Amino acid sequence: MKIEITGKNLEVTPAIRARIEAKFEKLEKWEVPLLKRHAVISQEPNKKFKIEASASIPGGKLIASADHEDMYGAITEMFQKMERQLNKQTHKPESRRASHAQVFAEEPETEILEEEI
Repeated sequence: MKIEITGKNLEVTPAIRARIEAKFEKLEKWEVPLLKRHAVISQEPNKKFKIEASASIPGGKLIASADHEDMYGAITEMFQKMERQLNKQTHKPESRRASHAQVFAEEPETEILEEEI
């Protein structure tokens, strides 16, 4: 699995790389091939960490970002956003689009009894 990780104003340590790779592996449970994976981690001047990630999938692209005071908290929050997008994308064909598209079955005819004279 090839993941491109970029650090701005921050050195990407093996621990950070391992955490991001583990989160991308967790996304594979949806059984959708993630084609191009990229993550950018930066430390803002106000001591917050910002992480942005993108992944290409067949028929679309997942993009998410998160700001947090804790770097690992930002990574977790961003991957939760990506997981929601992936869940929505995989269940899109199953969703019901319009209620008028359903074909209703005909009601059974009722028998009319004639009264005897």
